[in-house]
Amino acid sequence: MSEELHDHDRGLGFDLPVLHRRGMIRLLAGAGLVPLVGCSGDGAGSSGSSAPASDGSAASSAASAGSDADCAAVPGETAGPYPGDGSNGVNVLKESGVVRRDITSSFGSASGTAAGVPLTVTLTVVGAGAECGTPEEGAAVYLWHCDRDGNYSLYSEGVTGENYLRGVQEADARGRVTFTSVFPACYPGRWPHIHFEVYGSLADATAATAITATSQLALPEAVCGTVYATDGYERSVENLARLSLETDNVFSDGHDRQLAKVTGSVAEGYTATLTVAV
Repeated sequence: MSEELHDHDRGLGFDLPVLHRRGMIRLLAGAGLVPLVGCSGDGAGSSGSSAPASDGSAASSAASAGSDADCAAVPGETAGPYPGDGSNGVNVLKESGVVRRDITSSFGSASGTAAGVPLTVTLTVVGAGAECGTPEEGAAVYLWHCDRDGNYSLYSEGVTGENYLRGVQEADARGRVTFTSVFPACYPGRWPHIHFEVYGSLADATAATAITATSQLALPEAVCGTVYATDGYERSVENLARLSLETDNVFSDGHDRQLAKVTGSVAEGYTATLTVAV
């Protein structure tokens, strides 16, 4: 991989053509003019940073971002030029098989499987203005991220024929969606992250229309360091050493509402959780 900043993370100015195709409401949300709201809280909704425990596992500490009733705005972030939602070329959302929990392998005519340390991602979608206490049952989340090598399926050289690490889930009665995946790489110029779009319904998601919110989930530094010390993530070690959440061009303006709570270990896999209000 080259050491230059990836196109899909150069920020809002670089992505204006893509955002224009998504419509003015997406542009305003990405600029922070239309508030997207998220919560910090306990359980699956907490965001925080993690540190390795004495047994090699990672135990999270909760972020001091306010009470459960504090539904502060979550920054709207660029989806980048590799979203796969039809706004920049290919549209995986209209393909049969995209609605799935396990996104580790490709579906349809593709057959590749992404290698890496297991990661389960659970997002809890709740309604804003109700102390983050009203689950958005029936909402849908499209989630995607890079693989262990920092490549995005459908777009990156060598994996254009794959569609792994992309999938849609419908929120249950608790507002939760869960994806089985692998821990993403840290590639040059960007803090380790996961993209997601929230839709009002599964029908909207699979039609790739009426996006409610677009943002990114950040992964805690200590857990990243532990994962990147394992086989296959060697390039991520040097890349992570050159970055911080405070200097990342997406998270530098604040990441309290996007920093996931992560628990687990390399041996047993990790679980990342975050609550997002819409």
